[in-house]
Amino acid sequence: MVVRAGREFLAIPGPTTMPDEVLRAMHRPAVDIYAGELIAISDSLHADLSRLFRTSGRSYIYISNGHGAWEAALTNVLSRGDKILVLESGRFAVGWGQAAAQLGLETEVLPGSWTGAVRPADVEARLRQDKAGTIKAVLAVQVDTASGVANDVAAIGRAIRAAGHDALFMVDAVASLGCVPFTMDDWSIDVALSASQKGLMTPPGLAFVAAGPRARAAHQKADLRTPYWDWTAREGAEHYQKYAGTPPIHLLYALRQALDMIQAEGLDAIFRRHSLLAEAVRRAVGRWSQAGALSFNIADPAERSDTVTTVRVDGSPGAAELKDFCRDKCGVVLGSGIGALAGAAVRIAHMGHVNAPMVLGTLGVIEVGLMALRIPHGEGGVLAATQWLGETVAA
Repeated sequence: MVVRAGREFLAIPGPTTMPDEVLRAMHRPAVDIYAGELIAISDSLHADLSRLFRTSGRSYIYISNGHGAWEAALTNVLSRGDKILVLESGRFAVGWGQAAAQLGLETEVLPGSWTGAVRPADVEARLRQDKAGTIKAVLAVQVDTASGVANDVAAIGRAIRAAGHDALFMVDAVASLGCVPFTMDDWSIDVALSASQKGLMTPPGLAFVAAGPRARAAHQKADLRTPYWDWTAREGAEHYQKYAGTPPIHLLYALRQALDMIQAEGLDAIFRRHSLLAEAVRRAVGRWSQAGALSFNIADPAERSDTVTTVRVDGSPGAAELKDFCRDKCGVVLGSGIGALAGAAVRIAHMGHVNAPMVLGTLGVIEVGLMALRIPHGEGGVLAATQWLGETVAA
């Protein structure tokens, strides 16, 4: 017996649920890629992306996912043999470093934890040791969707400056842009990147890179530049050069609609919405954790992200059974544990096009699964979430 008829709901950290308005924006024939409306849309998207990154620098749009944005960021500012410092806090910064190694860069991982954030003091200490300035870039993620951590990017930027080091600061904002505060210029970030399928509510397939003045200077001497990713090539006079060929017409219309929706709601309101809904999830998980089988992966409450919560599930039945029950019986798809947490955790996404009924419905289904599978859990998780929203959302 199942209760999953109707639309399946994604509660995974990307791709996220897309608004109907975004889907409708793509429902059109192809248009002229050499003149007219599409050129105006491209210009507006590049400008709005820079505003979203909070930078006076230039932004670039790639037909790619976030992994492509990693390569675009690296190849435009670094040269073969350069050394980079990767700040571990989960799977994705390390994965970015592994991609760098395959490009011929020397990669050093600053050891961290999958249960906590990057320690800025450790970053400063390591850079102070690099008297010769051999480290050319520092790589970090703002939110790692594997661990569920939120790194203090501003504090890391201050640590790099305090060390007096010239390394470029490069930040992956794939799981944070458009959901939580991000101010590239104020935080001394030289290269920032993101992708379309999470907080920007657009289908997978677009990646974005923003470059500050120090990155632009480094670009002039970088020898890892390749035709597809190259910033200079994408600044040519012809419109098609912005995409190294045929533009992704329908994805651009989708992104235009999504950014219009973001502007209409306002970033402060979006940040507040994400904060409230994330805390509702944490209130539920905190109540469930009282019985011992469930626990937060991120130990410090201040380091838990507002876009995804990673929950460890010990014992048998465990994470895989809970995920299967929620999907097969109730139509809610939770994120699997990945990397070091494969098979040991579920991930609850609360990013992008998300509201109270979506979050409360997801939590309700999880609580049904915990009951049905006889997984030990504290009672009243959904009640705790609703109480939180009832107390904080003004009448």
